[in-house]
Amino acid sequence: MNFDLITSKENPLFKEVRNLQATGSKGQKARLASGQALLEGIHLVQTWVGDPALKTLLTSEIGLKNIEISQAVYEHLEICPETKVFQLDSALWDLLSDLVNAPHIAGLLNLPKSTITSPQSIATLEGDVVILDRVQDAGNVGSILRTAAAAGFTQVIALSGCAHLWSTKVLRAGMGAHKLLDLYDGWSNQQILSAVTAQLLATTADAEQDLYSLKKDLLHPVAWVMGSEGQGVSEDILAQAKGVSIPIDPRVESLNVSTAAAVCLFETLRVRRS
Repeated sequence: MNFDLITSKENPLFKEVRNLQATGSKGQKARLASGQALLEGIHLVQTWVGDPALKTLLTSEIGLKNIEISQAVYEHLEICPETKVFQLDSALWDLLSDLVNAPHIAGLLNLPKSTITSPQSIATLEGDVVILDRVQDAGNVGSILRTAAAAGFTQVIALSGCAHLWSTKVLRAGMGAHKLLDLYDGWSNQQILSAVTAQLLATTADAEQDLYSLKKDLLHPVAWVMGSEGQGVSEDILAQAKGVSIPIDPRVESLNVSTAAAVCLFETLRVRRS
C-alpha cells in the first residue's frame, strides 16, 4: 500500500505536528485550536487502534519494517479505513522526537468532547472526581491520571495553571490512561466550587484529620484535590474543603504529589471494598 510521503520540514502537516508538540501555553493553544493531540510511540498508538478518533497516522519506511508498528497501522486501517497515513522521510523523525531510537510511529487524535467543552456549560459534575490544582510537572500529572484510572476514578479536572492534560509528556506518562478517563481542562476555582457535587477533600500537611480516620467520608462520592508541587492547594479551595493529612515519618517533609494521590485514591478504594 502506498502512503503519502512527507519529505520536507516545511510540509504543513509536519509543521502542525511540531506545534502540537510544543511545551507550555504554545502547545496547549495549538492543541485546543486544532482539536487534536499527538500520540507518540507504539504503546499510545496501540491504545487507540480501532478508535475513529485516531484520524491520522505517521510512520516511515523504517517504521513499517517493524512488525509491531505495521500491525498497528494495518489493523487500524482495517477498522477505520478513512484514516490518513503519511510516510515521513526517516531524517525527519530525528526532528520529530526527542527520544533516542524512538519507534517511527505517531498519530493525531481528535480531543474528546469533555476536554473541549467549556467549563461554563457544565452545571454539575456528580460522583468521584480528582482535581489537580496547578500541578505543573507533566510527569506528575500523567502519573496521577494513570493512578486515577487504576483506582476507578474516571473524572479528572485540571485547574488553570496545570500542565496540559493532552501534552505529549503527560500522554507519555499516562501510558494510555487518557482513554479511560473523562478529562476536564482549564477550570477556575469558582467553577470547581459551583459544579462539583462531591465533598472536597484537600491534601495538606497541617490538617488535623488524617487519611486513616476518614472512613465514613470515603464511603460517599469524594473530590480529592491535589495541590501544586510548591504551594499546595490554593487558599480559596482549602476554605471550602476538608483538609486531610497523610501520616508520614516526621523526618520527611512531604510526599511527591503523585505519590500522595496514589495513597489517597487507593485508601478510598480499600475502604469501599471492606
